[in-house]
Amino acid sequence: MDNENLLQLEGAVENIVYRNEENGYTVIEISDGDDYITAVGIMPQANVGDTVKLTGVYTNHRNYGRQFSAQICEICRPTESADILRYLSSGAIKGIGASTAQRLVSEFGEATLDVMETQPERVALIKGISKSKALDFANQLKTNTGVRTLMLYLGEYGISNTSAVKIYNALGSGCVDRIRENPYILCQGDFGVSFESADFIAKKESLEPESGVRLRAGITYILRHNERNGHTCLPKEKLVAISADFLNVGVDRINDCMEEMLFDRSLIGETFDETEFVFTPQLHLSEMYVSSRIKMLLKFPAEKIKDIDKEIEYCEKTDGITYADLQKQAINSALTEGMLVLTGGPGTGKTTTLNAIIKILKDKGKKVLLSAPTGRAAQRMSELTGDEAKTLHRLLEVSWDKHDNPVFNKNERNQLKCDALIVDEVSMVDTFIFESVMRALPLGCRLVLVGDSDQLPSVGPGNVLGDLIESGIIPVVRLNEIFRQAQQSLIVTNAHKIVNGEMPVLSNTDKDFFFLQKNNKSDVTNVIVDLCVSRLPKAYGYSAFDNIQVLSPSKKGELGTAELNFKLQNALNPKSDDKQEVTIGSKTFRTGDKVMQIKNNYDIRWFKDNGETGEGIFNGDIGIIEKIDKKVKIIKISFYDKTAAYTYESASDLDFAYAVTVHKSQGNEFDAVIIPMFQGPPQLYYRNLLYTAVTRAKKTLILVGNPYTVEYMVNNNRRTKRYSGLKEFLLRDDGLY
Repeated sequence: MDNENLLQLEGAVENIVYRNEENGYTVIEISDGDDYITAVGIMPQANVGDTVKLTGVYTNHRNYGRQFSAQICEICRPTESADILRYLSSGAIKGIGASTAQRLVSEFGEATLDVMETQPERVALIKGISKSKALDFANQLKTNTGVRTLMLYLGEYGISNTSAVKIYNALGSGCVDRIRENPYILCQGDFGVSFESADFIAKKESLEPESGVRLRAGITYILRHNERNGHTCLPKEKLVAISADFLNVGVDRINDCMEEMLFDRSLIGETFDETEFVFTPQLHLSEMYVSSRIKMLLKFPAEKIKDIDKEIEYCEKTDGITYADLQKQAINSALTEGMLVLTGGPGTGKTTTLNAIIKILKDKGKKVLLSAPTGRAAQRMSELTGDEAKTLHRLLEVSWDKHDNPVFNKNERNQLKCDALIVDEVSMVDTFIFESVMRALPLGCRLVLVGDSDQLPSVGPGNVLGDLIESGIIPVVRLNEIFRQAQQSLIVTNAHKIVNGEMPVLSNTDKDFFFLQKNNKSDVTNVIVDLCVSRLPKAYGYSAFDNIQVLSPSKKGELGTAELNFKLQNALNPKSDDKQEVTIGSKTFRTGDKVMQIKNNYDIRWFKDNGETGEGIFNGDIGIIEKIDKKVKIIKISFYDKTAAYTYESASDLDFAYAVTVHKSQGNEFDAVIIPMFQGPPQLYYRNLLYTAVTRAKKTLILVGNPYTVEYMVNNNRRTKRYSGLKEFLLRDDGLY
């Protein structure tokens, strides 16, 4: 479209007809004096009361008629008294209603906004406005101006307005100038901006490709990107090679820059077994702290419980059971040592052992706290022990700072009040949350860590459980005997076969582990849908929403979660006139959908039936959409123990959960699990992933597909290498142990 054909239109925004929070597409009504005009375009910054200058053309929509299609939207600060009054009366500034707006404009006229922003002391002289309110008004005006300026600047580079608000909140006024000087600050926070986007801005701002700010940012970005793959550090040689390739810069220049960063401690170097490793300062401090704290707990253990053999005999008598030798060893270690790692597969008696430890400690008057990483895992721990178990975040009394980082009220200055802490599902615990646990744990408190070391490691950085076990300095008891009752379960016996590299029994049809052979992907999909819709509900009374879970190794492909979710949503919760729908990004959600939170969101408010309220829905939480309220743009979702209200913006972190990846299922158990078995990439089809998937099933497990894929996964014993420093720090002789 030729620029000479573009028109300009200026007016006051009277109404927001529609806004897509995901992409900023907005329909507004503006008044240009005598008439109302409908305008459409990418205008996320436009609000009721604003004066806007639009550049675009008039078009005729087949349904909505004549409207102005805006290519550019500029927010104009109102200058006329009447426009200022309308702007302030619109609610654009919190705390100012119609009467306050009238008093302000009557006093300051056309200078009202300038006075409010630069001379709040004069505003405070008006009746009913305190000094603190006047300062708040000034800050809001500055923020509104700053945010809009930033949105316009970043919008040219395709960066969303949601990210712009986060960036402004973190960097404050003058952030556009700061970004122009160093665009790479955009990819150094949790702003949703990639290095590639920052690099594009840098080129536009004429920054040199080999500039120090670019190389430093690129090296740090690679380290932080690898944190998402579970690494707390990388070998220096590997980091140099990756950085040189990623930044398209010579190895020598990268080496020089990295040496500068190591010298000024922007990065931290360590040598393990003659290999140099590089950490970010945050993760280096985290692993060092965990190591030192563990050594202190071992050096100053809790007081030993006496007459343990008699206590064990008493438990056996009252509960009518006989503990195996390894169970007795675990009970003894938990009651005599400062720490214990209790590990073992399904059916090996971890829960029975745990209950004995809890019973003896409570009989001795000790206060015992129970915890697990996720809500589902904590709920299951409560059911199995009969005692309340809290999530680690709840146990540590989490709150959130202005940048959405977790802040724990329980820490080294306000430690937990307990004699023993027992944490289940420790394989899921990453370095950062484990550091927070260690900070909150008082000396003299017992720490019992329970987990299955053969399951997948944590989603976050670190290999906490593996490093603790491999260090050899902490008492570890591995339960390996499958008890008689568990032997009746083919799920349990096959899980142990898988982890030992043996082919599971696939031919049995009268137990709880089934294999349905299908030789093409289309048939596999059809069988999975039929199992969820008809066969399992009829045979067992299972609900596809509450009891059945499809687990796939992959997100992509015909048997990946994306495609399976599409098919399962259409089959289980089809479109109908009585169901509300909303499209968020590429996904159309409707009432009744089964959904999962795919990243931590610390701002979402929730409430329970007992009146308890709080904030925070976490990665992996599964719920059902109860209601979609289009008027207030809220999605109400019921989780297993609470209900949460999502804005459309926060709903961008939701995905369908009819099928989820095995990684996302960690910490959860389901009555029935269905797993597609068809060849895929080796990095996703390996033994421990199959083992983890199988052990998610409580009552029924069904594999659908090709037996050769099962055999391939059992034989593929590759484990993704995780670089971490905790084991080495634990083994280091630093005088603490």
